[in-house]
Amino acid sequence: MAEIDYSVLLLALLAGAIRVGTPFLFVSLGECLTERGGRINLGLEGILVVGAMSGYAVAYLTDSAWFGVLAAGCAGCALGAFHGVICSLPRVNDIAFGIALILLGTGLAFFFGKAFIQPQAPSLPSIELGAWSDDARVRSALSVNVLFFIGVVLAMLMHWGLRATRWGLVLRLVGDHAQSARALGYRPAVVRTLATASGGFLAGVGGAYLSLYYPGSWNEGLSSGQGLMAVALVIFARWQPLNCLWAALLFGASGAVGPALQAVGISSGYYLFAAMPYALTLLVMYLSCRPNQTLSGAPGELSLNR
Repeated sequence: MAEIDYSVLLLALLAGAIRVGTPFLFVSLGECLTERGGRINLGLEGILVVGAMSGYAVAYLTDSAWFGVLAAGCAGCALGAFHGVICSLPRVNDIAFGIALILLGTGLAFFFGKAFIQPQAPSLPSIELGAWSDDARVRSALSVNVLFFIGVVLAMLMHWGLRATRWGLVLRLVGDHAQSARALGYRPAVVRTLATASGGFLAGVGGAYLSLYYPGSWNEGLSSGQGLMAVALVIFARWQPLNCLWAALLFGASGAVGPALQAVGISSGYYLFAAMPYALTLLVMYLSCRPNQTLSGAPGELSLNR
């Protein structure tokens, strides 16, 4: 009996790691792309919420979840480009403006999203990897959303692109030494703005996943700080896209501990286990950002190194 309970627990953790970790994956990949260019975007929380709201609204109005995902990405791209342009101005601090972007994004989402709290939008499709099983729990755990597989492919492509393509090398050069990039004829402000806009697009897609699949509705408390936690996730992943994949699954599993324990009949301390992603974020920041510890792998132009 104990063995069956442990198998159910592990299955629930696996399912939770994928479901909860998918938005972490997209947001962290977007932030990884932004930070490799030498800029931090703390406004990902606002972008995530705007993406969730706009994706849900467009999916409801068009009756197409994929149009909703595209709209969420475009909304995130617009806010990311806004962040990039403003932070390119003299004496503008990217961290301070990122905090302002959180307030702007959440305010816009709450204002325009009130009309879409009650209506039901179509959901994103899943791939039923557990169709071979007669156990409903196995089928439910192995029902994986398509966006997760897209995120895995994106992580691999980004890992390859940053190492083996010209745009990847230019982005890394701008992020490590802007003066050298200028000497070679590149414009760091333009490169960073494009990277921030692209990162915003991915963060918006992560928001669409929240509203169109898991938990699958739009409300004002949807993100639960996942945008800010993604910044810590990127530091934990040492600015490597493939590491972002594993780190997102780890953060997702930590968020799924409470429901997984409920699946095996352990309900005491549920709210304490719900705080595990936040505790993990604090632990990652403490271990990675102590004054006496070098941030190995961090782009040289990041504010963390200044």
